[in-house]
Amino acid sequence: MSQKIQSVKGMNDLLPVEQKDFKLTAAFWQAFENTVQKWAARYGYRQIRTPIVEQTGLFVRSIGEETDVVGKEMYTFADSNDRLSLSLRPEGTASCLRAVVEHGLTHEAPQKLWYMGPMFRRERPQKGRYRQFHQVGVEALGFEPAQIDAEIIAMCADLWRELGISEFLQLEINSLGNREERAAHRAALVDYLRRHEAALDEDSRRRMDTNPLRVLDTKNPDLQAIADNAPRLADYLGEESRRYYREFKDLLDGLGIAYRENHRLVRGLDYYNHTVFEWGTDKLGAQATVCGGGRYDGLMAELGGKDTPSIGFAMGVERLLLLVREHGCLNADAAPAVFVMQQGEGAVLQAMKYAAALREADWDVLQFSGSAKLQKQFKHADKSGARFALIVAEQELENQEVTIKDLRGTHGQTTVPAAKMIEQFKLWSE
Repeated sequence: MSQKIQSVKGMNDLLPVEQKDFKLTAAFWQAFENTVQKWAARYGYRQIRTPIVEQTGLFVRSIGEETDVVGKEMYTFADSNDRLSLSLRPEGTASCLRAVVEHGLTHEAPQKLWYMGPMFRRERPQKGRYRQFHQVGVEALGFEPAQIDAEIIAMCADLWRELGISEFLQLEINSLGNREERAAHRAALVDYLRRHEAALDEDSRRRMDTNPLRVLDTKNPDLQAIADNAPRLADYLGEESRRYYREFKDLLDGLGIAYRENHRLVRGLDYYNHTVFEWGTDKLGAQATVCGGGRYDGLMAELGGKDTPSIGFAMGVERLLLLVREHGCLNADAAPAVFVMQQGEGAVLQAMKYAAALREADWDVLQFSGSAKLQKQFKHADKSGARFALIVAEQELENQEVTIKDLRGTHGQTTVPAAKMIEQFKLWSE
């Protein structure tokens, strides 16, 4: 017997049923996708879909060559002619903006775009963090005022309410200022870290010269005091950046959205400026962040487009759905509405016709396949989770009737003329 080939570690199959080590089902996922599509449309966002493979240079230029994502986590390989370096996308913003610039989408009007799809990072798999993971991303391109910053926060809050998880998520915000202000802070921060270099761990020493802001975001408890006493970016913000940040916070206050200011919140990618934010939870262990984003006003120009004020966010679908599954609410009932069973000569064809009529009337129908006693078919009906059973046996065929049984409710069983079948289903479903 040939040896089984298993999936790649950190890349999960999505099955109709729960797995031992991966509890999300395809039906639960589909219910979330349907919710997201309606939610994005309510705010005027249109969907964009981009390839999962891009030129490596796109991510080097946008995310930053010295970031952990580009330096350590990307899946990168040479094209077949060895002339081009390609990478599986590790995040969605760069791909979305590449498409916007390439096709000139912002030439005539600002754009509100959203996407959903797989991303890839080579890292240690753990609960809520996988090598192939999925994100829902939202990008608002060409909108300048702090109003759009507050709107996308409100947009997130609306989704959390719809999913029943508002009480389990905490919003943290910060301002990273502009390029010049970040440069001044970076110089002071590097000087400070050099004075404490002996106490830093290996990751922090590596980041000290390449991405020193990430040192402030360390999870190492031994470095918390050093991070707490480091120069704060807020102290280097000019009046214009402070005004922008105040206006943003005033809008959140006016909308009744609670938040906590975290001056160590920096996000992991180089392209952010001004507003940054994260929604986190203490219900998923160490992997607390389920959604994060911020402004990236200079990124469009960096990718060859016009200088365009922009803001966006991405949420980790696996983490979010784990939270919803345990603490929220999402209607993911994949059971058919009607289970059709048949017995007797000619019953199969007639039952198929009834099933077709029900489907045409927008009912989800599962028909038993094969020949078995009705008692066995009822066991299959019960296991399917169907609300109703439709029975077509010899007596029903002879009298042009159908028998309908309520498998989950209180209506019991009745026999009606076949012409009244759909009417009876509607009556019992009210």
